[in-house]
Amino acid sequence: MRILNSFIVRAICAAITGYLLVMYRTEMVQWLTIAVGALFFISGVFSLIFYYSEKLRAQKVAERLKTMAELRDGEGAPQNPDDIVRAVSPSFPIVGVGSIILGAILGFMPSDFVKGTMYALSALLILGGISQIYNLVCARRLAHIPWPWWVFPVVVAAVGVFMVARPMEMAALPFRILGWGLMLYAVVEIVNGIQIFRIRRRIENATPLTHIDDTGDIEEAEIVE
Repeated sequence: MRILNSFIVRAICAAITGYLLVMYRTEMVQWLTIAVGALFFISGVFSLIFYYSEKLRAQKVAERLKTMAELRDGEGAPQNPDDIVRAVSPSFPIVGVGSIILGAILGFMPSDFVKGTMYALSALLILGGISQIYNLVCARRLAHIPWPWWVFPVVVAAVGVFMVARPMEMAALPFRILGWGLMLYAVVEIVNGIQIFRIRRRIENATPLTHIDDTGDIEEAEIVE
């Protein structure tokens, strides 16, 4: 029963997860976009914190060197302490600022970002399909082009057009596929679990019992039906 219960628990978890992915695939895209934006934002904040902490440390080093030089009667005193600060300080984290901006966009405008990305990808697909069709038209002047060669460029362009019409659906398509795959896995897991459980029970019931007599010899017991 423990083996059967483990199969059932795994199947139930997979089925629930798959159902949620299928039913709330659009929300999953938005929450995933927000999560990625949060990671970018946090990494950018940490880079700024590191920059200002290192800059403050460089200022303290410059002040300490200036104080030590003044204690030596000005011998070896730096001409400009700011030169030391600029030499020791790290460069300004432009990438960190960009990460903060990108994280804010992803976090506060997830739908707009996803739609913009899908529009850009759809434009590439449409232009690529049209370009392939044009190349085939040019090649047709030189030789006969079989019809299967025309199918793939048309499909590519059609997918691009569908992405323009339904950007969020196309973005959520991987979650739908994953959800249906998990629910299929749950069904197969239950069926296989029941079959394996029945096979093991059949083998256990068919195994003859043995007992040890008073002389220490092992005798085979008869199975009473």
